[in-house]
Amino acid sequence: MDDLRGYVAEVKTRKSTRIEELPPIEPYIVYNYPCDGSIACADPFEPFFLEPPNPCPTPDAPGCERAVSDNGISPDFDRNREELESYPLDGLRMMGTLEKSEQFWGIIRDPDAIIHRVQVGNYMGQNHGKITNITEDKIEILEIIPDGRGGWEERSAQIALAE
Repeated sequence: MDDLRGYVAEVKTRKSTRIEELPPIEPYIVYNYPCDGSIACADPFEPFFLEPPNPCPTPDAPGCERAVSDNGISPDFDRNREELESYPLDGLRMMGTLEKSEQFWGIIRDPDAIIHRVQVGNYMGQNHGKITNITEDKIEILEIIPDGRGGWEERSAQIALAE
C-alpha cells in the first residue's frame, strides 16, 4: 500500500502540460438530389428491381385462401419421438446389420458416435422418416415432408452401408 501512496504523491508533483487543441471541424455539405418534378424521379434508396407487392399479407386475409392439398398424408404428431429423429439423415451412418430369427436390425451411428439398433417401423431423421425396409447394404426410409401448399407428401430416402 505504501508503494501506491508513493506513486500517487509522485504523479501529483509532476508538472502539468498543455493539451493540444482539436482540429477544426469541417462543415458537412448537403447534397440535394436533383429532381425537377417533370419526370418520375428514381429513389436512390430503393432497389432497381422490386418484387410485386404481396396481395396477401396474411394467409387468412379475405380472398387469400390457398389451395390446401388434401391427399390424406400427414405425420403422426401424437406419437413419442424417437432419439434418432433429432438428427438429420445425412448425419447418420449405417454401420452394419444384425439378423436374429429372420429379423434384420440396422446398426446406426449418430453424429455423437453413439451406436443405435433400429428395425422396420422405427423413425429416424428430422422429416418424420419411417424405416420401411432393412437389407444388408441399406436402410430404406419413407419421409413425410411439407408440400408447400399446406399439406404433406411422401419422399423416399435411404442410408447406405458406410464403406
